[in-house]
This record gives sequence, structure tokens and C-alpha cells, in this order.
Amino acid sequence: MSYNRMELMICVAARNLEDESIVVVGTGAPCAAAMLAQKTSAPNLTVFFEAGGMGPQLPSMPISVGDSRTFHKALAASSMPEVMETCQRGMVDYTFIGGAQIDMYGNVNSTIIGSDYHAPKVRLPGSGGANDLASLCWRTMVMTQHTRRRLVEKCDFITTPGYLTGPGAREAAGLPAGTGPYKVITDLCVAGFDEETCRMKVESVHPGVTRKDVEENTSFELLWDDNLGITEPPNEEELRILRNEVDPYRYIIGRA
Repeated sequence: MSYNRMELMICVAARNLEDESIVVVGTGAPCAAAMLAQKTSAPNLTVFFEAGGMGPQLPSMPISVGDSRTFHKALAASSMPEVMETCQRGMVDYTFIGGAQIDMYGNVNSTIIGSDYHAPKVRLPGSGGANDLASLCWRTMVMTQHTRRRLVEKCDFITTPGYLTGPGAREAAGLPAGTGPYKVITDLCVAGFDEETCRMKVESVHPGVTRKDVEENTSFELLWDDNLGITEPPNEEELRILRNEVDPYRYIIGRA
């Protein structure tokens, strides 16, 4: 069955969300992944939204984290401070973030492009809640297009900390031990992070993608898993649910 790269990324992300876990998501592809996970492999997944929706039963794709649908049949209609406090208490398993740049240690930039903060080449939206969420949730996942401009040797600005400069750096900065980047899901591959060096390590390449394709679209040296695999493509049931129930109007999957 044919599929596009956005559909592949969403299906892969959904499979990485464990049943009976908690995830904080924004709108867009992360929300689609969480909704798909609830309808397939993780029916007891609890979804939080930054604006305060805790455990809603989403009737359809929300257009913002404060959309009234993020409170539909929820466990609680709380507030942003309460969601962030829950993360700070170590109760949230996963979060998703995105940005313009990510480096080998999983640091993310969504603030500026350029070396001068006060006069950048491009000024981006900034952190939102990304810094707080990736600092406090146990596992951070990133979904991004795979280009040399996005996977960079050094971020122009660190909006959201990954493993900073390597082993021990997060803890030295005062962030909770055991937290940090978990998966980077791109339109070319799936990467994790090496336990010893904290560097990005490719675990699988997508069907039809070669190691050379990935390397040519990355601005730093990647590590490669000894058991490098081929990403399992979306199956017919995943695509049916994603297209008909999660995103029937193609708000997200139509962006491929």
C-alpha cells in the first residue's frame, strides 16, 4: 500500500509511544501520532496538552494546544502551570518537540538563524513550552525533515537542551538525571542516542533510503547501529485509521 513520508513518520512515532504512558504533545504531527497510538498499539495512552487539557478523548484533530477539543471528555481541564508541574514531578514519560536545527547531541534551535541574537538572519517563534518539556519529561522525541540545514554540526542557538555537550552535561546544568532525547524521526531514518557518548545513532533507514542518502543530508558525523535495520512501513490498518479517523481532512498528512 502506498504512503507518503509524513504518514510514515507519524506511524513510526505512534509505535514508539508505550501503552499506559503519558505524553505531552503539541498540534500537528505529534498530535496525530498520539491519536494513532491510542487507536492502535497504545489504547491506554494519556495525552496532555500544554494549555491544560489532561487526558481528553479527542473527537478530531485540534488546531492549537488551547483548542476546546483538547478538553473534550478530559480527565481534567487544568492549566499550563499544572501541566508543567506534572512534568517537573517526573510523571510524564514522553514529549515531542520540533525546531529549525538539531545537532548530534539532540540540542534543538527554534529561536534564531545566524550568529547575532539581536540581528539574526531569521527570527523564529522561540521555545513556547519546548524548553520546559524537554528539560523535565523522561523521553523527548523529535520529528523533522532530514536536510543539512536542519541536522547541523552546531545549533546557532540552543532553545531546547538535548545532551548539551555530551555525557554528564545535562546533569551538570541541573536537569533531572535520566531525562533527555530519545528518538529523532525524520523522513529518511530513525535515530536514537548512544548511551556512552550521547551522540545521535541511526537505528533504521526508511524503505528505499540508503546510508549514503542519510549521510549526504546530515552536517555532522552520525553513529550507526551495528544492527542497522529497515524501518517497518505503515501497514494497511495504520493507514486506514490515520487517513479516515485521525486526519480525514489531510491537515497534517497532506503536507508531505
